[in-house]
Amino acid sequence: MVNPPHEAMHHIFRHDLHLFSRLKDVLDLPLPAAVEAVVLPNDLTETRPVERRVDTLLRLDSAKDGSLLLAIEAQGKKDPSKPASWAYYVSYLWTKYGLPTALLVVCQDRATAEWAARPVASGPAYLPTLSIRPIVVGPHNMPVITDAAKAAEDLALATLSAITHAGDPDIGAILKALSTALRDVPENVADPIIEFTAQGLSKRPAQDLWRTLVAVDLSFYKSYLAEEIRDEGRAEGKAEGKAEGKAEGRAQAGADAILLVLEQRGLDVSDDVRARVTDCHDPETLRLWLTRAVTAASAEEIFADE
Repeated sequence: MVNPPHEAMHHIFRHDLHLFSRLKDVLDLPLPAAVEAVVLPNDLTETRPVERRVDTLLRLDSAKDGSLLLAIEAQGKKDPSKPASWAYYVSYLWTKYGLPTALLVVCQDRATAEWAARPVASGPAYLPTLSIRPIVVGPHNMPVITDAAKAAEDLALATLSAITHAGDPDIGAILKALSTALRDVPENVADPIIEFTAQGLSKRPAQDLWRTLVAVDLSFYKSYLAEEIRDEGRAEGKAEGKAEGKAEGRAQAGADAILLVLEQRGLDVSDDVRARVTDCHDPETLRLWLTRAVTAASAEEIFADE
C-alpha cells in the first residue's frame, strides 16, 4: 500500500536528482561523479504482451529443505543478450511462485559453457546489485561414459553425456556404449533415449554414426528413427533392384559406421582397409569390427586375429 513515508523515501531522489551521487561520501560508495540525471517513466507494466519462455521449468520438492524452482536453458552459442533474459526469468519466477529459483544452462561446446558460467551483474562493476550466475553443464564437466555397463546404470545421464560431448573425439565410444546398453532395456524405455540422442547430435557427423548404430545394434526396435533408417535401407535396395536390399542396406550402414569412426578418431584408413570393410556383408563381422574401431590404435587393428 502506498503511504506518505513510502512516497517520501523515493520522491526525494526526484526532487534532487544528484542526491544519489552525493551519497557516495555518506555510504562510502565507489560512485562516479554524475554529469546529468534524468527521470524516466516508472511504470514497468508491459503495454503489449511479451512472450518469454524458459526452455524447461521444474519444481523440486524436498521434505527437509522445502521446494525450489529449477529453470533449464539450452544454449548453443554465446549471446550477449541472454544474461538479461536469464535474470528476467529468475526474477519473474521468484516473484510469481515465491520460491527460491535456480538456473541450469546446458551447452555443447566448452567456449559457450565457460561464457555462460561467468557471473553477470545488472549494475555497473562497482554496484553489481542483481547478479546472475547459472549452474552450467557442458563438455568441461560432464563425464565421458564409454562403458556400456556404466551407461546402462543411468541411461538419461549417458544420453546427456552423448549430447554434451557431440563434438568430442570420444563421441564414437560414447554412442557405442549407449547403443549397447539399450539392447537390454524395454522398447518403451529405449525409444525416447534413441530419439533424444538423435535430436541432440543435430547435424553433426556423430548423428550419422548414431543412426547407423541404431540400425545395426538396435534393429529390433520400432522407434521412429529406427524405422526411418531401415526404410532408407529398403528404398536403396529397391532402387538397385535387389531382393536382399534390406540386408545389404544394413551391411552398407555397418561398413559406413566403421569407416566413420576410424576417420573421426583421426586414424589413417588405407584403400585396402576401406575395400575389406565395404566388401564385407556379414552383420556379425561388421559389428565386431565396429566395436574394435572405437578403441583400435590403427585401422588395421580391427582385423586382429583374423
